[in-house]
Amino acid sequence: MARLLMRTLEAAGAVVELASDFRAYDGRGDPERQRALRDAGTELADDLIEQYRRRGQDDRPTAWFTYHLYHKAPDWLGPRVAAALDIPYLVAEASFAPKRAGGPWDLGQTAAAEAIRAAEWVFCLTRLDMACVQPLVPAWHHLRFLPPFLHAATFAAAKANRGAMAKRFGLDPGKRWLLAVAMMRPGDKLASYRRLGAALSRLDGDDWQLLVIGDGSARDDVAAALAPLKGKLTMPGALADTDLPSIYAASDLYLWPGVGEAYGMAYLEAQATGLPVIAGNERGIPDVVLDERTGLLTQPGDDGAFAAATRRLLDDSRLRHKLSQAARAFVNDERTVVTAAKIIGEAL
Repeated sequence: MARLLMRTLEAAGAVVELASDFRAYDGRGDPERQRALRDAGTELADDLIEQYRRRGQDDRPTAWFTYHLYHKAPDWLGPRVAAALDIPYLVAEASFAPKRAGGPWDLGQTAAAEAIRAAEWVFCLTRLDMACVQPLVPAWHHLRFLPPFLHAATFAAAKANRGAMAKRFGLDPGKRWLLAVAMMRPGDKLASYRRLGAALSRLDGDDWQLLVIGDGSARDDVAAALAPLKGKLTMPGALADTDLPSIYAASDLYLWPGVGEAYGMAYLEAQATGLPVIAGNERGIPDVVLDERTGLLTQPGDDGAFAAATRRLLDDSRLRHKLSQAARAFVNDERTVVTAAKIIGEAL
């Protein structure tokens, strides 16, 4: 998404310079580490200010844009640099959780709140984030919904070659192919794999196979979670990004419960190729999958409902085709770099 935002800024007419690769992330809730990151970020911001001031007036930045700040990764650079240079400060995918106040990330929580208040433009990628961020945005600043998007052309142009895919992965071309694409790591990803295994173990019939693309440190746990699907499961590991569009295009349904999912780029990738989605109705997923229009959303944690939704689409080819057409149109008409550039261009 960061790379997409850089491309979008350029499409909106900006000249984009990556200011820093500094990472302010603390995943442990360690106040000492957070203070060290604050100090390092402040020092780096001052270095950047000095560098920019040495440039000619026409070569200095005219705005600062920060992506993805929240309590675990606050922005120690942007507000300081923007204030010193007297330039606009813009942020995208800022999130704020009031429940974090006073907790182990209190320093980052406070810094994230201050950055959000300082931003002239705040772009939220989900309506859930907007609801929490809105109280922090001054009335004279701007809060705007920037729906998740992608470079859709690559996926829209993907060709389905079921013969080659069947041979490559050992799939039965006479069955429906269910696809999941996700990293295998502890936490929400593993929880989603467990939900997927529990749901599909309830799915009757011998007319489907599941292809799982991904790898990671939790691979053994994922394999255990999907063990009940033995004989219907193929796990080739991680594949190159360039392989994915044709795999999406050749599959029949995209399945991913999305436990704790911020929004999920893979949902958009799948839909851009015309692949209907079945997912959980939680967090930012309803902003990228339209229930009963581009896919089916089920109650989070309801494995029976997830299995029933899958069976419904396996049995109803007309509905599957309808969702496929709508999914392709939705992404290619509404969720592209071009549409995002119009929104960001207004701010610039």
